[in-house]
Amino acid sequence: MSAKIENVKKELLSDNWYVLHKYTFDLKRKDGGSVQQMREVYDRGNGATILLYNRAKGTVVLTNQFRMPTYVNGNDSGMLLEACAGLLDADSPEQCARREAVEETGFQVGDVKKIFEAYMSPGGVTEIVHFFIAEYHDDERNTFGGGIEDEDIEVVELPFTDAVAMIADGRIKDGKTIMLLQYLQIHRVME
Repeated sequence: MSAKIENVKKELLSDNWYVLHKYTFDLKRKDGGSVQQMREVYDRGNGATILLYNRAKGTVVLTNQFRMPTYVNGNDSGMLLEACAGLLDADSPEQCARREAVEETGFQVGDVKKIFEAYMSPGGVTEIVHFFIAEYHDDERNTFGGGIEDEDIEVVELPFTDAVAMIADGRIKDGKTIMLLQYLQIHRVME
């Protein structure tokens, strides 16, 4: 199904960090009429995320880092427990997932599996996130991780069952991480 829009006008609002445009357009309705709408759309590029798991140990590796938008929206510490992720830049989704795993956790994993891709906030952000999982082993850790440049990332290894419980009690609130942990649970990957 193709979009039923016309008379699209695009205005640049900001290009300081990423790009923010305002779009004004006419949306055709099912009844044949149309309505003018205006939307601000933030384009930060596409990304990839990867959840590292160890079936034998029953563990997953997450990261803990400061996220300003969560701080602004009521997270007193601003810290967010999440699966490692990053923007694709010039890399393929798999290359990005592997790069982020090394940069953020220190693990250079072997086989990775793409499980799906999703728009994470389609009401205002263009980004598609590519989701991956990979089994890790202790001997694949080449560095301590922690991120690069201005990042200050804590690497957190914890039991898978604890991570799932942390969704229910609110300690894990990151959407991509919840989706990845639930994928492992639904597909019985950790059994």
